[in-house]
Amino acid sequence: MRMTIYVGRLNHAITELHLELLFGHFGEVERTKVVTDRITGEPRGFGFVEMKDKRSANKAIDKLDGVKLEGAILLVRPAHPSAVS
Repeated sequence: MRMTIYVGRLNHAITELHLELLFGHFGEVERTKVVTDRITGEPRGFGFVEMKDKRSANKAIDKLDGVKLEGAILLVRPAHPSAVS
């Protein structure tokens, strides 16, 4: 069963490919999304990672929450279903 993860406090240099590579260490990544401002196109500092299974997702959350990435300390949590589109 798939699970979507919220990733907050992202450095604005982080791309969807960065997230795919980082989370891919814990299991198969279905898709990634770095949320951008609709007008400027600039990153808003958060994104989502959809993992193929819950076990891999929970392992990624456990290992990556609080990790420093490109100078920013990540906030990694299960996503609320209403936040994912």
